[in-house]
Amino acid sequence: MARRQSKNDPYGDLHRQEEAPAADVVCWLCGRPSGKTIVWHHPVPKSRGGRDVVPMHPICQQTLMANFTNSELQRYGMDVDSLLANPSVRKFVDWVANKAPDFTAATSKKQR
Repeated sequence: MARRQSKNDPYGDLHRQEEAPAADVVCWLCGRPSGKTIVWHHPVPKSRGGRDVVPMHPICQQTLMANFTNSELQRYGMDVDSLLANPSVRKFVDWVANKAPDFTAATSKKQR
């Protein structure tokens, strides 16, 4: 049976760590702070050899999936500016800029 720590432990404060405020995680695509739900997205799809992950809002990830194929995402890689050059993605990012972090809505289907 493990020993309980004494309530008057003179060294107890040395072992406790103060909780630091959580750093705000920012969405990789739109740059807004994230809410309760964070999606860890592979900018280069795993099927194409991607290993890096970035934090995104679910709605931002859905928009990327609706506008780009896996081979296009592989070509763009980690370059956000190239993705934002797409008119429909730029329009989406401008529209979602003033929404709440946990905002969600239906996104359009893939246009092929």
